[in-house]
Parts: sequence; C-alpha cells; structure tokens
Amino acid sequence: MEGRALHTSRKGEVRVFVEGRALHTSRTIYTKGDLFMTIEAQKVPTRAEQPPDYTWDLSILFTDVASWEQELAAVEHDARALAELQGSLSQSSSRLLEVLQRRDALAHRLYKLYAYAGHYKDSDSTNPVGQALQERAGSVVARISATVAYIDPEILAIPEATLNTWVAAEEGLQIYRYALDKLNRQRAHVRSAEVESVMAEYSDVTRAAYETFEMLVNSDLVMPSIVDEHGATMQLSHARYGRLLESSDRRVRHDTFKAYYSAFRPFRNTLATTLGASVRANVLEARMRGYSSALEAALYPNEIPLSVYHNLISTVEANLHRNHRYMEIRRRLMGLDELRIYDLYTQPVPTVALEVPYPEARTMMLESLTPLGEAYGKALHQSFNSRWIDVYENVGKRSGAYSGGAYRTAPYILLNYQDRLDDAFTLAHELGHSMHSFFTWQNQPFVYGDYTIFVAEVASTLNEALLTDYLLKQRDDEALRRMLLVQQLEDIRRTILRQTMFASFELMLHQRVEAGESLTSEALCAHYYDLVAKYHGPAVTLDDEIAFEWARIPHFYYRFYVYQYATGLSAALALSRQIIDQGQPAIERYLRFLSSGSSRSSIDLLRDAGVDMTSPAPIQAAMDTFDALLNQLEQLQ
Repeated sequence: MEGRALHTSRKGEVRVFVEGRALHTSRTIYTKGDLFMTIEAQKVPTRAEQPPDYTWDLSILFTDVASWEQELAAVEHDARALAELQGSLSQSSSRLLEVLQRRDALAHRLYKLYAYAGHYKDSDSTNPVGQALQERAGSVVARISATVAYIDPEILAIPEATLNTWVAAEEGLQIYRYALDKLNRQRAHVRSAEVESVMAEYSDVTRAAYETFEMLVNSDLVMPSIVDEHGATMQLSHARYGRLLESSDRRVRHDTFKAYYSAFRPFRNTLATTLGASVRANVLEARMRGYSSALEAALYPNEIPLSVYHNLISTVEANLHRNHRYMEIRRRLMGLDELRIYDLYTQPVPTVALEVPYPEARTMMLESLTPLGEAYGKALHQSFNSRWIDVYENVGKRSGAYSGGAYRTAPYILLNYQDRLDDAFTLAHELGHSMHSFFTWQNQPFVYGDYTIFVAEVASTLNEALLTDYLLKQRDDEALRRMLLVQQLEDIRRTILRQTMFASFELMLHQRVEAGESLTSEALCAHYYDLVAKYHGPAVTLDDEIAFEWARIPHFYYRFYVYQYATGLSAALALSRQIIDQGQPAIERYLRFLSSGSSRSSIDLLRDAGVDMTSPAPIQAAMDTFDALLNQLEQLQ
C-alpha cells in the first residue's frame, strides 16, 4: 500500500504509509473568489480577542501542547517497534494481520498529531509554537513513513494466490480485501523496501518547495496599499484582494488588481523556481515508480482512468464558446465598453442587500439541508454546538476556508466569515466536506476512513446546489433570482471552467518537465496569458498582470488536484437534481455514498450514487446547464 497521503491542501501530499490516496482533511481552499477577510479600516483582531464560542476546540484532539508532545514520543516509540517486524510478513496470515492493524493504529495517531499541529498553526501563524509543531509533525511523518516503508514491498513479495488464500481463511484480514486488491494493482509500481524507505525520507525534502512558496506568499510578501471606495488608505492582503475586487467602484477594482500583482512581479523568478521544483519532484517520483507520466502516477492509485482528465479538458474546451457568450453578456449587463479580468468578481446585476450574520447562516444551513434527512441534520447541529468551526478572521489566521480534523474526532472547519451571502455558501460548502468526513468516520474502519480527492468536492458543491434551490423557493424576489442565476453561472465558471483551465496549465507544466524543458517565469507567464485569453474570449481585454496569476495559486503544488473541483461539481449538479426530483431513493443512494469512504473505487461509488464519470456526459450536462442558465438570465434582462 503505497504511502497514504496525509492530505492538507497546505502541505500538498505528505507521505504517511497507509494507502496511495488522500487521507481527507479536505483543506479545500475553495473560496468563491479566493477571499474572506474584513476590509474595514480598523485593526484586525488578535486571536486572544476572538470569542471562544466562535473558535474551534482543539482539545478534542489534544488537551494541550504537552499532551501532544507526550503522544508524539509514544508514536515514535511504537513506530520503532513496528519497524522491528520487518522481514516477517510472509510468515503467516496472522502476522500480516498484526502488522496491518498496528500500522492502522499508528497512522490514526499520527494523523491526529499532524491535524493538531496544522490547525494550531492555521489559527495564528504568527505564533512560533504552531510553526514549530507543524514543522516537527511533517518531519515525523516522513521519518515514520521511512521506518515502515517495508510493508508494501513485503506484501507484494507474497504470491497473490497466497494472499487470496489468507484473506479467505483469516477473518480479520477480510476487511482488508479491497485494500489488498488495490495494492496488487500496483505491483509494478512499488519498489523494494530499501528504495521505498529512501523515497519516504525524500518526502521531507520535496515538501520544501511548497513550504517556501507558502512562507513567501503568506508571511514575507509585503502588500502595497490602495485607497478604497470611502477614501481610506488600506493595505492589501490575500483575503482583502478578493473582497475589493467585488467592489462596485471600478477604480478600486483596477487599483487593487494592479497593486496586488505588483507585489508578485519582483518574485516571479523565485516562484517559478519553487513551482518547478515541485513539478520535478512529481515527475521524478512517477519515473521511479515506473509510470508513463506524472498524471498517470496521480490517477492510477485511485483507479481513475486517464480519459477522465482528458475528457474534462476536451469537453470544456469544446464548449468555450458558451463562456465567451457569458463574458459578452456580463459586459452588456455592466454597461462596459470593454470587460477586464478585474470586472469578473463583482456583480453584473444589481446586488440584493442580503446580509447573513453567522447565527442566521446556521439556521439557513439546517433548513436548506433538511432534504438530506434526520441523521444529517443531527450531525449539523453537533458541528454548530461542539465548537467544530473557527468562524472569524484574526491576525495570523490562514485565509480562505477548509474542512479538516482527524479520523473519528471532529471534522473541523476554518472560515473567515464576513456576514455575506457568499460566506453562507462557503459555510454550506465546507459543511459538505465535514459531513462527508463525519459519516465516513462513523461507518468505515480506519483503512477506508477517508475518501479520495476525486469525490471530495461532490458533497460540498451539492450542499451549495441545495442552498440555491432553497433560496429560490423561499424568496419570491426577481432581483434575488437574477442574482442567484448569476451566482450559479459563476459557480460553474469558477469551479468547472476556471479549474479546468488550471488543470490544462498543470498538465502543461508536467509535460514540459517530462520533455526535458525548463519552467522559466517567462515561459509560464506567456503560456498562462494565452490560456486565459483562450478561455475568456474576445469580450475580455486582458491586462499584462494576469500573466502572473499562476504565481499565487497554491493548488499547482498539489499534484493534479484542481481537475477534481470540476468533475466534483459536475457530479454534484447531477446528484442534487436527482435528490430534488426523485426524493427518498436518491437521498438514500447519496447517504450511502457519504458513508462509504474509500471502501470502493471513486468511479464505482459515484456510479452507484447515480453518475458515471467515465463518460463525458456529466461534463457536457454541466455545460448544457450553464447554457440554460444563460438563457434564463437573458430573459430576465
């Protein structure tokens, strides 16, 4: 079982040792515009100034740092004991079962350690304690992965027929049947114990590319100031950038866009180097494991056909004329002679003044997600009442939003809530992730207690679809309907079209390195600029600064992650339609999907829920929905 990825979108993939897939903390930095931070002129509050009820309770993981330290020492001790069983797996079915069970128990504990460290740091990155915990946790993950890297090669040294006999005869091994079948699929790609150990240790080095990017962009990059709509001077931040691009004042949008990218321009060569190092690490690992490409190395362990990735890009690009049409409609709605990229984040139709304070958003979640049943509603109540959610911004807090936590603890949510309807949709999104984790953790053993990245965005975007349906039914307001139509169009544009553009760019990055070409900042900027032009069409006039956008996108460090936003929304649109149209039968299929974790392949899980992602049909259906929404919007003009 190739190193299980203890996934945080912040870390990319840190190899643990349980299975070649993402161990969910979903760390979805999906932010409906990349932004959630107050822009008031007053000082951002410190962590100590936050009301405790609106912060997450990390004591669910560990009571304090001292208990974390104690557990870390115990885990390292138990890892050394597990390492002493090297060479014994072929002795008997009972020894194999013992090693697998001890590995799962150790991974579970390590998962909690890593989650605590990451959440501690994300609460306030200015706190050196959190920084140190995260750094140590990452190093321990790499070390322990190396000490137990012998397990998969030893299992694969056992003849497949013998493994099948043992699984049939040893009751405890039967739970591992699917995991062992997946491992057998990878016989050609798992190396010797010695090589696996070296590769596991090497992960402690390869993560440096993303860490350098993160520290430069989030900590060291000094943002310039602009003058806001009210005449106040305000220093930009990553979160404020997105909020200011939503301004109705085009001068503010223009100044924000120009100033923000002026901060990246001096570091373009450094950022090209860090991104290039990350891509080269992916390509090197793929070659060492005998894959034909880095793309195959990313998709094959989760049984995702390469055609799924290529179908996505080809189907979306065959429908780009629909996005070009949308850009032209936006230009007309906004009354502009020319549309710019910085005009795409503000409402093209009159905004409905709909303030949604966090307490109201909680009520909205409970009501809009009622169709998902009593058990789902009970879990939602628990998330709100048990301090699973870190709600508001503070100094040093990680920007954006994500769902995290650890197996059978709390599926934590980080927000930077600003009392807007967009923030309510972000809450619905992250609750989808957390409920997926919650039901999986409640119903699956640790070995299947995660889910692949491929299905990670289904539950989150389905929640958003149900919230939209709820608002359209509950509020008879043509202006709100027009705004929600635009929001649905924007969801598809940003989550399918934009993420597919990212997927195309990421594929290019890896193909260039695989062909022996360099990734200079000049080459990256030129290709990215052309790609933006292709996806947006003649209605959008591009500013030179858009060529630097690649430099700020953390997802390019996550190894073929972003395409799954697009496939996930396509599946979610289909499933939400089934839930609304079919009722209970579709709901039951969906809840089984949420509870299944990674106990079967992602393709099979989605097919059983009602969507076949091996076909271009779901992507084309999403594009058809996009076109239908455009028609509705034009009718309301």
